[in-house]
Amino acid sequence: MRRRFHRRGVPCASVALLLCVVTGCGSRLPERDFHDREPAVVGTGAPAPNANTASDVGVTPTRITVGMIDTVQGILGNETFSGPMYGAQAWFKALDDRGGVNGRKVEVVACDDNGYGVANQRCARKLVEDDKVFAFAGNSIYSYNAAGYVSDKGVPDVGGQPIGTAYETYPHLYSIYGSRAPREGKVGWNGELYASTEVYRYFKDKLGARTAAVVSYNQADSARYAQTVADGLRAEGYTVLDKQVDFALPNFAAAVVDMRSKGVDIVFDAVDTRGNVELCKAMDGAGLRVTAKVTNVQNWNARVGEDFKASPTCRNSIYATSNSRGYTDTAQPAVAEFRAAMKKYYPEREDKLSQWELEGWASAMWLTDAIASCGANVTRACVEGFVNRPEGYDAHGLLIPVDFKAEPVDQVAAPTRTCFDVARWQDAAPGGWVGQVPDMTTNCYDVPSLPYKP
Repeated sequence: MRRRFHRRGVPCASVALLLCVVTGCGSRLPERDFHDREPAVVGTGAPAPNANTASDVGVTPTRITVGMIDTVQGILGNETFSGPMYGAQAWFKALDDRGGVNGRKVEVVACDDNGYGVANQRCARKLVEDDKVFAFAGNSIYSYNAAGYVSDKGVPDVGGQPIGTAYETYPHLYSIYGSRAPREGKVGWNGELYASTEVYRYFKDKLGARTAAVVSYNQADSARYAQTVADGLRAEGYTVLDKQVDFALPNFAAAVVDMRSKGVDIVFDAVDTRGNVELCKAMDGAGLRVTAKVTNVQNWNARVGEDFKASPTCRNSIYATSNSRGYTDTAQPAVAEFRAAMKKYYPEREDKLSQWELEGWASAMWLTDAIASCGANVTRACVEGFVNRPEGYDAHGLLIPVDFKAEPVDQVAAPTRTCFDVARWQDAAPGGWVGQVPDMTTNCYDVPSLPYKP
């Protein structure tokens, strides 16, 4: 497998910019790794007498303390980054109801950093030094200022959302999407990361898209991300129209008129949800019908119907992609288990469900499977040994298998086979997000990866 681009965060220059992070998929494994793999088994119930000991920080004979840092009550809104927290906490609640892992219950200590770097550092220090957490799971952090501190303390952060570059930098941080980077204290490969092009290949091959618009703000991070998308599209043979609008006073209507005159048939963007809502209104208003309006995994949520209620034509062209199995695919037992737990522990979130919640659930599952592999002698070293195993981890079918095998830059850039899931929003029955591929493990393309500066 080669490193696949996280359609990951366009980190914002400041919280005041109100620019929502664009987040997405990660590592991929070769097609052979989808076969003959047994999932890890989570041990539950009481162990043999005196089997469990206080084997590491945050571990007692009956309890393991897990930390969770999420940006919840931030200036970007309490739904922007909080999804993984709900999914991870639902997993741990269900786990404890089953008796815990190998006789130990999991105590979750959560901290909301409100989207501020100083508060993030304060959360991390409290959880590590005062609460003595064993590890982190379900982290979803706008500004992970404490990443270096967490790694220096040797605290495993398993399955976090890579909103910034921290998970491509530090050795004890493990993104939900895996990593091919050296992770030795510097970002990526000499400050560069790599973006693969399978999403653009999919829409060209499956939908016949040929002329793409990439819409961004005149803001550095938005423009940088848009350039990365445009480079990938051009590498796949698209004609690309770059449309940049003013962040403070965006004129989407003028941009859409030009897009229509140029024959645009697919739209990508580097703007926030607010901007996407206005962009869709402008598209419907100008009668611009496209094959696909492509968004990212962070916007793969149940709120699309309400957020885009004023632009039904555009709404029904919204596609999302990810390297996790769609949260509406309840025919899959692992997804059905997630949905049942969310309904039990967070029934008020039924109309707010999201792909990020499922990925938070997978993060907590990953840490739990790692703990279970240790038996009674639970240590951080044992957990990291499980996470770093070469065969990758698929969260019992919820993830495209991910791992952390570092590769030299020439291997990262070389073409490789990458796989992912695709869904489309549809108002017609069955309604909501509808899967567009038979199975994400067979929706695969041999594509190159292109360098970019994060």
